[in-house]
Amino acid sequence: MRFGRTFEEFEVGAVYKHWPGKTVTEYDDHLFCLLTMNHHPLHLDSNYAEKTTDFGRNVVVGNYIYSLLLGMSVPDVSGKAIANLEVESLRHIAPTFHGDTLYGETTVLDKTPSRSKDDRGVVHVETRGYKQDGTVVCVFRRKVMVPTATYIDKRGGEQPGRPEPTTQES
Repeated sequence: MRFGRTFEEFEVGAVYKHWPGKTVTEYDDHLFCLLTMNHHPLHLDSNYAEKTTDFGRNVVVGNYIYSLLLGMSVPDVSGKAIANLEVESLRHIAPTFHGDTLYGETTVLDKTPSRSKDDRGVVHVETRGYKQDGTVVCVFRRKVMVPTATYIDKRGGEQPGRPEPTTQES
């Protein structure tokens, strides 16, 4: 199974459809809010959300949606990354609710070889997240420094440092 790409494997215009999707539960939302100390009642208090908001129900916290989509993109985009350099933009387009299923896809916008080191380059991508009905909920652009095949080869291949199993006689 592929985990990330080398610089040479990225093609401008390519679209990577991340799989699988993720159904967002109330538990996911509440745990993320509590872990990040975001105690806004829009996310945690269903009575508040029902009676005082335009949505009439809890909205999933946006940073969880972004984090989930970023994680979905790792096997296709940044699994071999040397560094995540920049999040250029992040837009929340529509709300996500408990029970919605998110899917993501990433488009390669540009790629530039490093000017200082010939064993890496920078890939510019846009990731779009959408719900089960196709509604786009989040779009972000980022730049990732990824290795060339030469970089991978010099460091021992695809899984450097991975030990070999030893045989133990009983």
